Amino acid sequence: EMPEEYMGDIMGDVTSRRGRVDGMEPRGNAQVVNAYVPLSEMFGYATSLRSNTQGRGTYTMYFDHYAEVPKSIAEDIIKKNK
Repeated sequence: EMPEEYMGDIMGDVTSRRGRVDGMEPRGNAQVVNAYVPLSEMFGYATSLRSNTQGRGTYTMYFDHYAEVPKSIAEDIIKKNK
């Protein structure tokens, strides 16, 4: 949840983390963004959200589902673990 004026920055951040926006909804003077983002991409998100919203954004995270890792990322993971 964040003030509407920060939507562009937040949407860009979610997308850069391989996220997929599932919907947005107004809540008072704020906007709520529902998105699916891989857990591995969420490290450091709290700091990024605070920075992008001048401390006015909040988020809630919970497990939703497992998904196959894109091939290029899977190859990187395999190389790092050999």
